[in-house]
Amino acid sequence: MCLVALALGQSDRFPLVLAANRDEFFERRSAPLEWWTPAGHAAPILAGRDLQGGGTWLGLNAGGRLALVTNVRSPAGNVPTAPSRGALPTRWLAGDLPFDAYWRAVSTGGYNGFNLVVADVARGAWLWASNAAPAPRVLGPGLYGLSNAALDTPWPKTVRLKERLRAALARVGALEPVDALAARLFEALADRSVAATVELPDTGIPVALERQLSAAFIRTPDGRYGTRCSTLVISERVGAQAFTQVFERSFDAAGGPPVLRRTLLPDWPKATSGA
Repeated sequence: MCLVALALGQSDRFPLVLAANRDEFFERRSAPLEWWTPAGHAAPILAGRDLQGGGTWLGLNAGGRLALVTNVRSPAGNVPTAPSRGALPTRWLAGDLPFDAYWRAVSTGGYNGFNLVVADVARGAWLWASNAAPAPRVLGPGLYGLSNAALDTPWPKTVRLKERLRAALARVGALEPVDALAARLFEALADRSVAATVELPDTGIPVALERQLSAAFIRTPDGRYGTRCSTLVISERVGAQAFTQVFERSFDAAGGPPVLRRTLLPDWPKATSGA
C-alpha cells in the first residue's frame, strides 16, 4: 500500500474503518482480492496477491488477523536484491507468532524501508512498526494516516485522506447503508489533486515526480505507474450483530472502468478468550 487512513474506535456503529490505495507499476502481475490458503495449514487469507514477488500488500485472515505494508521512500538506500516487502503481511497472516517474536524475525530480514501495521483485531491489538523507526508503536483508539514516511507524517495527501475519513464518519446517518460510507471513501481515494510545490516532501526524487506522487490517486503521464486498487475494510455493529465488509476497486493501465469486488464476513473477527 502507498496511502492509508485508519479509524479505530471513532464510531460506535463503525469501530474499524480502513481506506487504502495501492500504487505500483502496471506491468507487475497481481491477483485481485480473493480467499487463498498459504502453505501449510494456516487460516485462509483474504487479500490480493503480488504474483511477481509473492505476498500481499494488505489482507486479513479468517482467524482475525490483519496486516498491511507500505514502502518508505528512500531511493538512495534501496537495495535492488532485497526480498519483497509483500512477505511481511503474509508472514503475519499465515503465522501464529505473537508480535514480539514475529518482529524479531522480520525486522532483521534485509528488507528495504517499510511501514507495517499488524493487528489481532479480536483482541483489539494494533501495532505500527518500521525498520526506519527506533521501536514499534501500539495503536489505541484514534485516527491514523500512513504513506511512504513514518506514521502520521503530515504529507498533504495523508492529511487530506484522514480528514475525509473523519468527515465521512461524522456525516453517515444512522439509517444510511454502509454503501454510503464506502462511496465517500472511494471518492476520497480517487482524488487526483496534487500538492503545491511548497507542500511537497523532499524524499530524494525529482520535484516533478514528487508532485505526481502527491495525489491520492496516481497515474503517471506515461501510464506505466499508478494506483492499481483501492481497498476498504469496514466493520459495522447493528444492534447485537457485528460484521465486516471488504471492498476492492481495481484499475487497469488503459483507464477503463474500475472492477468492484466485495466480500461480506459475518461475525469477523470472532471473539477469543483473550478479547
